[in-house]
Amino acid sequence: MKLKIAKLPGDGIGPEVVEQAVKAVDAVCRRFGHEASYTFAKVGACAIDECGSAYPESTHRVCMESDAVLFGAVGDPRFDNDPTAKVRPEQGLLAMRKQLGLYANLRPVETFPSLVHKSPLKEALVDGAEFLCIRELTGGMYFGEKGRRDGGDTAFDTNLYHRFEVERILKLAYEYAMRRRRHVTVVDKANVLESSRLWRQIAREIAPQYPEVETDYMYVDNAAMQLIRCPKFFDVLVTENTFGDILTDEASCITGSMGLLASASIGEHTGVFEPIHGSYPQAAGKNIANPLATILSAAMMFEYAFGLMEEGKAIREAVAASIDAGIVTEDLADGGKACSTSEVGDWVAARIG
Repeated sequence: MKLKIAKLPGDGIGPEVVEQAVKAVDAVCRRFGHEASYTFAKVGACAIDECGSAYPESTHRVCMESDAVLFGAVGDPRFDNDPTAKVRPEQGLLAMRKQLGLYANLRPVETFPSLVHKSPLKEALVDGAEFLCIRELTGGMYFGEKGRRDGGDTAFDTNLYHRFEVERILKLAYEYAMRRRRHVTVVDKANVLESSRLWRQIAREIAPQYPEVETDYMYVDNAAMQLIRCPKFFDVLVTENTFGDILTDEASCITGSMGLLASASIGEHTGVFEPIHGSYPQAAGKNIANPLATILSAAMMFEYAFGLMEEGKAIREAVAASIDAGIVTEDLADGGKACSTSEVGDWVAARIG
C-alpha cells in the first residue's frame, strides 16, 4: 500500500519527535510491504517567520493532497510573552483543524503496567485504567466571536454551538463505544451554560438510538474530580472543545507522563496525528524529549487513516517493549539511565523489525 504522508514537525521539540515517528513508520513499511512518501510543510512559529502566516495556503494544499498528516507541535515563547501579537503559532493549529474539517479529537488514555508507579495517583486507582476522550474540535469558544470593547477593558469569547456540530460528535462517541465497553459519559455544564443544555438535550435524543450503550451525564467540575478519583470508571468520555482541552491534559497524569499520550484529529478531510504535549521549547534541540507519544500517534495514523490495525499494533508493542526494557527518556527513567530522543526512536524502529 502506498501511504502519502504530510510531515509537519512545527516548533520546539516537534522536529525531533516527528523524526522518531518517521523511523517507526518506515520500519512498519519495511516489515509489512508498504511504501511511505513524505511531503514537508511548515506550520506554527516557523511558518510565521517565513511567510507571516501560521498555516500558509501552501501547507494547507500539502495536507489536502496527502492521506494523513503527521504533526509535531506549535508554540514559541516569543509569542507566549507578547499579548499584543496579531499572529500566533497556535492559530495555525486552529486554522488547520477548521480548514480540514477535523471536528473530532480522539485521545486514548492507557496505562503501562511498568509505569503505574510514575503516576501521582495510587497504583490501585490507575492500574488497568483505559478510556477514550473524544473532544469536539471546531466549535465553542475557540472559534466563536471574540473581541474587546470599552477601550480594551472588556473582553469576550462566545461559546457557540450548532445542533449539527453536537449531533455528529455525539454519534461518533456512541459508535466508538459500541466497539469498546459500551459506556458513554457526556460531560457538560448544563446547570449553568445554555450551550451545555443544548448538548445534554441532543445527547438525550441520541442515546435511545444506542440501547446497548450505558449513558451517564456529568458536570465538567465533577468529571475533573472523577478522572482523579476513579479513572477506571470511564470508557468513552465526550465533551465540547474547551472542556476537552482541559480534561485531556488532566488525564495525562494518569499515565505518569504527558509524553505518552497520542491523539488523532479526524473529520471531513485529511486526518492529523499528533502528540498532546506541546512544543516544550525548553527541551528543543537537546535530544532529551520523549518521542513515544508521537510514535504512538503514528500507530493511530495506521489505524485511523489507513485501516491497518496490525501495523498499528506492531508500533504499540514496540513502544511497550521499550518501556519494559527501560529504553526511555529522562521523564520516565526513574533514576536509571536516560536514553536520548534518537536512541529511543532507533530502538523502537529496530524492535518493529
